[in-house]
Amino acid sequence: MTLSAGQVAELLERHGLRPSRALGQNFVIDPNTVRRIARLAEVGPGDQVVEIGAGVGSLTLALLETGADVLAVELDRYLIPVLEEVVVPRGARLVHGDALDLDWKALLLDPPWVLVANLPYNVATMVVADLLDEVPAISRMLVMVQREVGERMAAGVGSPAYGALSVKIAYWARASLVGRVPAAVFLPQPKVESSLVAIERRARPAVDPAEVDASWLFRLVRAGFAQRRKMLRRSLAGLVGPEAFEAAGVRPEARAEELDVLEWGRLAACAMIR
Repeated sequence: MTLSAGQVAELLERHGLRPSRALGQNFVIDPNTVRRIARLAEVGPGDQVVEIGAGVGSLTLALLETGADVLAVELDRYLIPVLEEVVVPRGARLVHGDALDLDWKALLLDPPWVLVANLPYNVATMVVADLLDEVPAISRMLVMVQREVGERMAAGVGSPAYGALSVKIAYWARASLVGRVPAAVFLPQPKVESSLVAIERRARPAVDPAEVDASWLFRLVRAGFAQRRKMLRRSLAGLVGPEAFEAAGVRPEARAEELDVLEWGRLAACAMIR
């Protein structure tokens, strides 16, 4: 059983709640949508799923229907009683906390885990990036995010959406767009469509950390994309010298969006030893 639009409205009214704009809350009110997300996540009995931003529990119920074990995380303390009523009796474990501050190592024992979440628009990129950086127990993700954010997450070289976030995700994982979600299935309705992004962690980073320090690599990436219309010899001036460009086989006249993660890695490695 999942929640219909009427059931979501009734729950919110009975608990005296309304979606919080400050927390970026847009609750899914369409049972078919949450079941589709659960299906695309390819989870079932024996899988361990963590959901961030459980809301009123619509997606949580769809995930429980698959037979997966579900750990639901919710920041909004006013929604905790709703989730205790809706999803805890059906077997979900509930954690009240901020995904950006939780002790994930203590929570996600016995990996692997799969993240499946309707992420609040205002923290989606930060949550995904931080979990890739800090929580290797999560081996796969299926996240629903604002459409343009999803396009940035999955973008490849040459795409207008390709940027520092794309490189960050490519360093740790492989990402692809697997669906779109219309605004009409949310309460309240956002002004934009959403995207479903599948992210699968690599067995090891695309660039060997033993050869290139990740913090240095991403410092260059951020600098390059901060002035993406400039040639790299200008946007990376003071960080990368002419000899490093030559050694890495990267044209100084190239722009940031022309380099894939491996080329960024070569450039960072050569710049480290200049």
